[in-house]
Amino acid sequence: MPTSDKCLAFEDLKSGQHIRVLQMIDRRAGDWHCAVAGVIQAVEVSKTGSWYAHARDNKFWLRRIQLRKDDGELSTLNVDQWTEVERLS
Repeated sequence: MPTSDKCLAFEDLKSGQHIRVLQMIDRRAGDWHCAVAGVIQAVEVSKTGSWYAHARDNKFWLRRIQLRKDDGELSTLNVDQWTEVERLS
């Protein structure tokens, strides 16, 4: 769920959008924050190799964004409940 006007819901993401992905990893020793910016190459929900009872195909499914960063590097990011996506342009 978006928390500001600039934030986008996963369902609203489309190839070609320039975005910044803000992620947080909840740790006992303090949260870890990371930001990655780039242009969306793909948005998908795909299954992992992990077994997960009562899920579709008995697999664990993840929401993923593939970004091309400004330096050309491709990054695949898993989207969870703490991930925020901001529109840059």
